Amino acid sequence: MAMSTPAFGPAPEGCLASEVLNRIGDKWSVYAIACLGGGTLRFSELRRQIDGISQRMLTATLRALERDGLVTRTMYPEIPPRVEYALTPLGKSLLDVVGTLIAWSETHTADIDRARTDYDQRSR
Repeated sequence: MAMSTPAFGPAPEGCLASEVLNRIGDKWSVYAIACLGGGTLRFSELRRQIDGISQRMLTATLRALERDGLVTRTMYPEIPPRVEYALTPLGKSLLDVVGTLIAWSETHTADIDRARTDYDQRSR
């Protein structure tokens, strides 16, 4: 299904922009990008900073971000192996957008919660 917005017009079927927006709009991707904005982190450090994410979901998120060129994964040949993740320049270019999304959500959480409560009460 093609999506259309007044500012941008219709998005063609199979539009890569839609795919990219789905990736960076995913809540786990947003949090991973925001955390990595502070600098390079190991997997365990990243997992501790992203409340509620499972090991499996963090692995999948990081792989997808790496595939899209937003994150680099560096493995060091040590025992035990050490793996670090960092934003690429492309990933860093998202920091302002991601920061704005997080700030907006923190500012409007109570408003959204009230709207949901009102909607649920009207729908009964």
